[in-house]
Amino acid sequence: MIKHFIQTILLIIIIQSCASPKKYVYFNQSELKSESMNNFNPVLKTGDLLMIQVYSSNIETSEPFNLPVGNTNVRAGYSNGIAATSGYLVNQNGEIDFPLIGKINVLNMSTIDASELIKSKLDIYLSNPIVNIQIQNFKITVLGEVRNPGTFQVPNERITLIEALGLAGDLTINGVRKNIVLIRDNNGIKKEVVLDITSKEILNSEFYYLSQNDVLYVSPNQAKINSSTMSTSYGMFISIASLLITTINVLTK
Repeated sequence: MIKHFIQTILLIIIIQSCASPKKYVYFNQSELKSESMNNFNPVLKTGDLLMIQVYSSNIETSEPFNLPVGNTNVRAGYSNGIAATSGYLVNQNGEIDFPLIGKINVLNMSTIDASELIKSKLDIYLSNPIVNIQIQNFKITVLGEVRNPGTFQVPNERITLIEALGLAGDLTINGVRKNIVLIRDNNGIKKEVVLDITSKEILNSEFYYLSQNDVLYVSPNQAKINSSTMSTSYGMFISIASLLITTINVLTK
């Protein structure tokens, strides 16, 4: 009877351990509908810190429109603990305060559109100006069941969901691939979306490319939740019960 009980316990453990590969394999659908994905261009939001460089044929005339350049060998970011000290902050009204021109509203514009807008306002001061804009504090955060959770600086303003998970060292075995929560802040309005990376359709999702300040949270599976809630006394109880079963088994042979 005791042997039968032990065999039943082992069988339950084996069955529970045989999880479907579809729960862990990424993009495991057989086909993916071909859909064209537009090139992703991030839009400017409140709180963005912009590096704006102005060039023209006359360096001296364009100089008043450029902020002093600091140490260009080290990029500001969370990983090295260095704060960006210069740039144009997009305020709560979506405006930047630009030399001579004054306040310019760039909210929800792409960096390309904002560059064109500033160029049009510089025409009265400069001949054929060139304006380059870059978001200095473009960052994403990955939390939950990943190997290296944290906040990551993005230097080129373009990062995909898969690249972000790669930066965080990929999901652990306890991460739920079908329940990755994306939290997006759009000028103070929070939006939550649940993403499934076991489906190839994620490659066509509008959320495949991340925006600045996006947060990804990888939910733990039930096994991880159960293991984290087990108390020390419960574990001791299991050990004692196993010892008693083994002892009874030996005595009854």
